[in-house]
Formats: sequence, C-alpha cells, structure tokens
Amino acid sequence: MPPIHRRLVVNGITLSTFEWGAGREARSGTILLAHATGFHARCWDRVVAHLDAHHVIAVDQRGHGRSDKAFPIHWQDFGQDLAGLIRALDLTDVIGVGHSMGGHAITQAAAAEPQRFRRLVLIDPVIVSPEEYAAAGGATLASAWQHPTAKRRNHWASADEMFERFKDRPPFAAWDRNVLRDYCEYGLLPDPSGNGLVLACPPEFEAAVYMAARGNAGVYDSVRALDVPVLLVRVMEPPPDRNWMDFRYSPTWPGLIDHFRSGREIHLPDETHFLPMEKPEFVATLIAEKGV
Repeated sequence: MPPIHRRLVVNGITLSTFEWGAGREARSGTILLAHATGFHARCWDRVVAHLDAHHVIAVDQRGHGRSDKAFPIHWQDFGQDLAGLIRALDLTDVIGVGHSMGGHAITQAAAAEPQRFRRLVLIDPVIVSPEEYAAAGGATLASAWQHPTAKRRNHWASADEMFERFKDRPPFAAWDRNVLRDYCEYGLLPDPSGNGLVLACPPEFEAAVYMAARGNAGVYDSVRALDVPVLLVRVMEPPPDRNWMDFRYSPTWPGLIDHFRSGREIHLPDETHFLPMEKPEFVATLIAEKGV
C-alpha cells in the first residue's frame, strides 16, 4: 500500500511525512525514520518494505523533499524539528532510526523527549569528536556557496534522465536499483518556472547543511543524557589521504559509543556510508532486531 502523506506545521515550518501501517502502533510501536543530508523520506521505501508488520513514519527534514526550505541552518534545528513532530503526532514507544545527519537529529530528539522513545538505531551518524567540534568554533554558513554541492546540477527533464545519469556512477552504481529509482522519482519537484524539474533539496541548502555540520557541539549533551538503548552502526573508516568529497567513508567518531549510557556498536569495516541505499533488507533487520 502507498504511504499516507501528511504536512504538519512544526517549529514555524511545514514538515512533510509519509506513514505506513497506520493502526499498528498499539501493537508494534512506531518506527520513525530520519534521512541523511541531501536525501528525502522516500529513500527509506525499500527498508520499509521489509518492515511490513510495523507502524512506520518517515519525515522529509527541513529543506528536503516536500518540507519547507527554511534558512538559516543550525544542526540543532533538525533535532528540534523531530522533537516537535513527535509531540504534534503524540508518538510514544518510538524506535528512532537515523542515517547520517538523521542520526544526529534523532539523537537530539530522543534526548528532548526521552519518555517517548523505546530505543535508537543510529546508522553512521554525523557525530564527530568533541575536539573536532571545538576546533571548528561553531557553525559557518558564509562560505556555503564554495562547497562543491552548491554547484550540483539542479535542472532535470525527468526522473528517468536523472536515473540514467547516475546509475553507473559512484556512489550510485553500488546502490540497490530500486532505492536509486526512489531517490530520483521522489527527489525532484516541478520547477516554479514551469520548465522541467528541480532537486527537492536545493543545492545551496545542501551545501549550507554540510558547512554547518561542525557547529553543534551541544549534541554531546544529548548523547550523554540518553537513557534508552542505542544501536550504533559504523562503517568503513576514512584513510589518511581521503578525498573529503568521497562520502563513502564514515563520519562517525570511533569513540562515540563510549559516551552513551546504554550503547552497543556494530562496526562494518567493509560497508560504505550509503548502507541503507546499498543493503535495505539488512538495515531493516537491524531496525527490527531479527537475528542481530
């Protein structure tokens, strides 16, 4: 069944959500899915397909998908948005799942609304070391236009054109084909000019999010405050000579697990940061805790 699409006003902006399995929450709780920078809620579709006994909600975070494109950006905003969404929907018994930036956000949301969460699954969250946050000295958006993602191609004739362009290029070539289809199909919106389609996450917004990534040292207050079980998944670590625009490598500090009160880590040194896109069935297994 296709998901139910809703739009809710939270923290002064409109967030877009997609819901599967309405009515199952009393039996299974709610799985809340938060995506990575530059992605959208429907990138989770193939994971959700393996969670068909559960109640699932995926959110387009601010600036992404069909949610409002709201500037300025601080990474605290994403966590506050999710906490507000949880309150607006009155969700309880939540399994919070976040990939990359979504893992950073779901950590903050769970710390803000601890009584509403059962556990967390953080898939390679963008939480770096305290020292790296201190060295960054706070968020910086002034140079966002200098970030390479700001120059990303924004205009497309169709989702098919986007798919054909990406399917044989890294990192997309390693993705599950259906996930890539969903990424393209739901990652475009009509161009306001009436000429073709544009990215649902504008390149300048994505660039600004990346440039602000080291500006939220306060995430460690949330990490230490959490009193729910946390499954932390880390993937391959970057080599010393890594190209900083090669997003296959983990952005997660290896020492992070020690700062959770109740944390368990799975390290997958042969997997990439795009684990949900490459192995959606395996990620669903981690979420459902079957055989893990």
